[in-house]
Amino acid sequence: MTYRRSRIHIIARPERGTAVRDHAQSTRLRRSTAATALLACAALLAGCTSDSGEAGARSARSGANRPAAKPTPTWDPRPSSIASVGDSISRGFDACSVLSDCPEASWSTGMDVDSLARQLLPNPQRRTWNYAKTGAVMADLPAQISAATAKRPELVTVLIGANDACQDTVAQMTPVADFRADFAASLSALRRTLPKTQVYVASVPDLKRLWSEGRKDAVRRQVWKLGICPSMLRDAQSTHERANERRDQVHQRVRDYNQVLREECAKVVLCRYDKAVHDYRFTSDELSKWDWFHPSKEGQQKLAALAYTEITRRDGSA
Repeated sequence: MTYRRSRIHIIARPERGTAVRDHAQSTRLRRSTAATALLACAALLAGCTSDSGEAGARSARSGANRPAAKPTPTWDPRPSSIASVGDSISRGFDACSVLSDCPEASWSTGMDVDSLARQLLPNPQRRTWNYAKTGAVMADLPAQISAATAKRPELVTVLIGANDACQDTVAQMTPVADFRADFAASLSALRRTLPKTQVYVASVPDLKRLWSEGRKDAVRRQVWKLGICPSMLRDAQSTHERANERRDQVHQRVRDYNQVLREECAKVVLCRYDKAVHDYRFTSDELSKWDWFHPSKEGQQKLAALAYTEITRRDGSA
């Protein structure tokens, strides 16, 4: 029997020490790469933080250089001077004698009644001025305001608008847009010249209520036929549909005027609108016995009392 010698192939294995070295080198490489990444992120974060800090510092410096906002002026319930503007009501028309102005009985500046000036001012005779005009409409207000500002009053009282509605016909009543434009222009002119002067704006009286209260009185109806506020008071006894429609249109126009007064006054600092005048029900004793339309001395004093309540109100509520 012949024997063949077997060939044995031996595969060489790496030594253990070599494998450990390779593994260690790989681990160090991974750790180095991770460390590099972390350093890069840290650098980026530091840069962002630095930029934000500088921006914040710049913003703070800018804010420090910005002038402080001026405080909003507050209402003074005790002004030291008053100027009155408006129409015949503020002139005391028919309060003392027939068809005559009586500014001494004016609710705003009069000395013969317990007027607003007498209630508020320590020296009312020297610190009051009345620029109201009998028959004035809103278009006349800018000129009155211009005259009043020359005296630099601390308070201006405004009562105007009845004549804008009291026309011969409904069509002749002052358009609401024109009424607004003249009133806004008056307030703007006053504020430009006297930024700290306070303004009291009385609402237009309720003409329809005046008709409703007096229409059953024969004497009043006869007096009204002389031409007093014909758009509302003409044919006072008539309940015809066209007469009622005419009165409703006048009533709505007065409401529109009061809305304008309220809105425009609200746009101006140190301006107060008083709806109480429109809401008030004047009694027979508070109306002139010569026309049953304008306030008597008693009515003038009631207007002064309403104004005093509003002007001396210390809070900011409407």
